[in-house]
Amino acid sequence: MGSDSKKCWVGFDLGGTKMMATIFDPSFKILASTRSKTKAQNGSDQVLERMAEAIREALAEAGVKPEQLGGIGVGCPGPLDLDRGVILTAPNLGWKNVAIKDSLEKAFKCSTVIANDVDAGLFGEYRFGAAQKARCALGVFPGTGIGGGCVYEGHLIRGKVSSCMEIGHIIVQPGGRLCGCGQRGCLEAVASRLAIAADAAMAAHRGEAPHLLQEAGTDISAIKSGALARAIKAGDKAVEKIVRSAARALGVAIAGVVNLLAPDVVVLGGGLVEAMPDLYVDEVRNAIDENAMKTFGKGLRVVPAQLGDDATVRGAAALAEEAAASGK
Repeated sequence: MGSDSKKCWVGFDLGGTKMMATIFDPSFKILASTRSKTKAQNGSDQVLERMAEAIREALAEAGVKPEQLGGIGVGCPGPLDLDRGVILTAPNLGWKNVAIKDSLEKAFKCSTVIANDVDAGLFGEYRFGAAQKARCALGVFPGTGIGGGCVYEGHLIRGKVSSCMEIGHIIVQPGGRLCGCGQRGCLEAVASRLAIAADAAMAAHRGEAPHLLQEAGTDISAIKSGALARAIKAGDKAVEKIVRSAARALGVAIAGVVNLLAPDVVVLGGGLVEAMPDLYVDEVRNAIDENAMKTFGKGLRVVPAQLGDDATVRGAAALAEEAAASGK
């Protein structure tokens, strides 16, 4: 790595509603972190400027000069052109062909890499969290959608241009509920938080989930992961049945991927898993045991992610270091 061994690194998490910039020292200890609202509706140019501003603020707080940076890594929604560092489309941001890499390299005069946010999160878990030393780590993060990623022998599996492992768009119910991607019966349309919230809202409306009705009503946007977890704890059996059914569907899809890749660890992350780790690990584990080849399920660990909100920034910064080390 040469001179890069004394450099600091930036990890950036660009979300649909929030963004976070984190500065890491050469040994990946966090020096400073800033969070702000994305305000995607203001257009990509303004958001790119806000990203640069967030990094400048974090650098100032950390007492790090831009010339001390070894590189910047950005985890962002896709699809992406990974080599050119361009977000091709981001429905949650309303963007098309946004050149993240060029913009940040111009602003900070250091190399910038982008990665799918779930890929970055899993790479963070591989380097610093629940998937350390794994030969093959599969990450699945159910939230508003369902994202997937895979680290194989130290590298993220990717396509020629873009990221891959879109487990959320494996069809599990042919002809089923319409998905945001335009297909019907995708895993995401069956097992994402949005899908769970829709079913739970109907249960609350029918009088089958009194605790959920009291806390969140029947408004899907108010039925967050924590509200679902609290309703289950308070005794809403209908909500528990809905969540377990979704977690099981997730496990069945994961079992198919286990048969393809024979991972040694499956990392489950995202808001739903953080709110109900035992439920998710149990249902996914059972579904894998019942649906994957016994040889592949035998030594497999199914674990909750460890890094929480820091996973994406940690992974993005580690990917920036990896790119700098390989001279990309």
